[in-house]
Amino acid sequence: MKIDSHIHFWKYHPIKDAWITEEMKVLQQDFMPTDLLPQMQTAGIAHGVLVQADQSEQENDFLLAIANQHDAFKAVVGWVDLRSPKVEDRLSYYNSLPLMKGFRHIVQAEPDQNFLLQPAFSAGIEALAKYDFTYDVLIYPKHLDVAYTFCKKHSQQKLLIDHLAKPNFKTQDLQDWKRKIKVFQSMDHVYCKLVGLSTEADWNHWKQEDFTAALDICLEVFGPKRLMFGSDWPVCKVAAEYPAVIDIINQHIVKLSADEQAQIWSKTCQEFYNINL
Repeated sequence: MKIDSHIHFWKYHPIKDAWITEEMKVLQQDFMPTDLLPQMQTAGIAHGVLVQADQSEQENDFLLAIANQHDAFKAVVGWVDLRSPKVEDRLSYYNSLPLMKGFRHIVQAEPDQNFLLQPAFSAGIEALAKYDFTYDVLIYPKHLDVAYTFCKKHSQQKLLIDHLAKPNFKTQDLQDWKRKIKVFQSMDHVYCKLVGLSTEADWNHWKQEDFTAALDICLEVFGPKRLMFGSDWPVCKVAAEYPAVIDIINQHIVKLSADEQAQIWSKTCQEFYNINL
């Protein structure tokens, strides 16, 4: 069984989705379950996790409605204002909705490079554990030092680094990323999502070998028990279609044991997001 741990859906709006630039024109349209479910079935992907792309509670409502309508989708990673003094009330509400499993903030877009360490944000993160919610850390390599401090501070919180922290596969300038990602090896509460690789590469000329070194390091640092596959569909479409992003991971982990492969394809995702199948 395989689970796609990172799927987005949206009804495109140029203001709400202003992050979708002209060079990403292929994404300037609606993407809904009927566009993806047949591809998931063909690829042997049984289930999926829906992840917020917009920072609003309306986004949560939108994704939860989809997950409630389609049995293939077993979890939602939404958004709440973790800096709000009323965050406990919101978390209590979302705790009553079984498909809401965790939250994410688009930290990579914040002007404050130390955003993760802001006291109000830290207080919100501390509130998550009470409800057993997870937190997805969306950052760039430049944020990894701060992310290390953040993860060390919140040692009882289940945390996940999205997109491998987005190393620059296009330039292959990976030395700084390699050095900084290795500090998470001893942090058993920190996981990593193998997602969005081709999007950080040359969209038109990427090749499997672009990702070999980074994937090897992730296996060394996190091991299969803290790694999970995700597609980043439809964002991946700027560089690769759904079968291709699956194949990037498949080609690399085929050398692992059957149990290790199963861990990356589904078990880690189930364990991290508390998905009961």
